[in-house]
Amino acid sequence: MDKTKIEPRVLELIGKLEQKFESMGQDLSSYLDGLLYSDYLTYWDYIHLDTLLSLQNPRTGFPDEKIFIMYHQITELYFNLIIHEVEQIQTNDTLDRDWFLKRIKRVNRYFKHLVDSFDIMVDGMDQEQFLAFRMSLLPASGFQSVQYRKIEIMSTDFKYLTKTHKWSDSTINIAELFEDIYWRMGATELASGKKTLTLRQFEEKYSERLIKVGEEMRGINLYAIYRRHFEDDEDIIQSMKELDSNANVNWPLAHYKSAVHYLNQDPVIISATGGTNWQKYLPPRFQKVSFYPELWSDQELEEWGKGWVIEALATKHA
Repeated sequence: MDKTKIEPRVLELIGKLEQKFESMGQDLSSYLDGLLYSDYLTYWDYIHLDTLLSLQNPRTGFPDEKIFIMYHQITELYFNLIIHEVEQIQTNDTLDRDWFLKRIKRVNRYFKHLVDSFDIMVDGMDQEQFLAFRMSLLPASGFQSVQYRKIEIMSTDFKYLTKTHKWSDSTINIAELFEDIYWRMGATELASGKKTLTLRQFEEKYSERLIKVGEEMRGINLYAIYRRHFEDDEDIIQSMKELDSNANVNWPLAHYKSAVHYLNQDPVIISATGGTNWQKYLPPRFQKVSFYPELWSDQELEEWGKGWVIEALATKHA
């Protein structure tokens, strides 16, 4: 091989690199020196494998607690993927119909994996171990996932996340709406009506941040983007309805089935770790939260959470 000859493609790339670094007032040769002496990238360094595997810190000696921790960490990573997709949509200045639809389908795929993965929780932990180690987790609860709350706020107009839905678009004040947020009833003591410690901790840490997210999402949440650019597009409508069903029917039902499996020990119903009112909070037929209510018929909304939604969508696409 003649080392005095440089491939045209290499020369072309060097020229482009020179232009890139000149535009930033940088010297290409200095960067090439750094490249010459830098180590090769490894898989374990790229994904920070050692750090990732060090993030499981059980509070007890029960082996299945590690499963519980890792499952929730994986869930939060999926939530972050969903947020990443929505942020891409919101920051795209030249939003294309097919591109938008592709991202919504990605979000649905992430949710589907999350729903299917709940078998890890339902069948993958020893019941006696769970009921023992859970007492060391008080008052922590999956209710406190701020990423999931952010996904909700990024998906729809804030008023659709309130208990009353009575708010008009012209008078919306996000801080006022936040006082009527639907999820509060899930962490309120039934007997006294007082907020649980779980809810108080969550609001102390995240209320201000979530109100700010609500303000930022005015006009750029997924529902607003749909109405502005893709209204009446049937394929997009079906994908938006599927997202609504995944987030507000299938995901809560997966939680509910897990809670019933571990906490509904006849004749005693065991409280959730955070004191959350899971029997009334998790079933979709009680909450009837919908991101996109105008996309559904009155009958569909009335039957919300009865298990037919995804089947109907699947039949239509079969």
